Amino acid sequence: MTLMEIVRQLSGGMAVTIEIFVVTLVTSLILGLGLALIRMSKVKILSTLAKIYISIMRGTPLMLQLLVVYFGPYFIFGMELSKGYRLNAVLIGFAINYAAYFAEIYRAGISAIPEGQYEAAKLLGYSKTQTFTYIIMPQVVKHIIPPVANETITLVKDTSLAFTLAVTEMFTLSKQLVASESSMVPLAVAGVFYYIFNLIVAVAFDYLEKKMSYYR
Repeated sequence: MTLMEIVRQLSGGMAVTIEIFVVTLVTSLILGLGLALIRMSKVKILSTLAKIYISIMRGTPLMLQLLVVYFGPYFIFGMELSKGYRLNAVLIGFAINYAAYFAEIYRAGISAIPEGQYEAAKLLGYSKTQTFTYIIMPQVVKHIIPPVANETITLVKDTSLAFTLAVTEMFTLSKQLVASESSMVPLAVAGVFYYIFNLIVAVAFDYLEKKMSYYR
């Protein structure tokens, strides 16, 4: 099998890998912000529940979480699982896992903003929502870009864990080709894909960080 044929064979897996990455990044960033706000809530029970959730998600393997999301509906509720649920389970598992990590990044960014800015905004007549949206959040985004970039790069590599639920993404396909072709070339092609993907992510975040450094 030629190199171009191997790339063509892996193209379907590349598309699934990109889908997992994009859906996870968007949903986990949104969920992470909501989780961070609950974690910082003055309502003790909500804050405690969010803290426990984050601790569990960060303290247990993503692979285990994927298995729980996939098999949980059947063993807990007796629901029949279709083959199509495999990809959905991967997307859900990745989203709830990465939301916990992003929540802590958001929390650190929000906590880094001086209290005086909230007081100044209140004196200027801003509501709490306006203060958070127009004053606090833009600064938080600027501060959290480096750690978010690190987690995003990790996410690119973690997409390979989709094989746990037999979702045919890039890594799974490359392993299958290695077995059928008795060649390491498919794994090398997959490695180049992951490297280029991460390089694009790193360059994009570097560009974003420079654009947000408007006071330098």
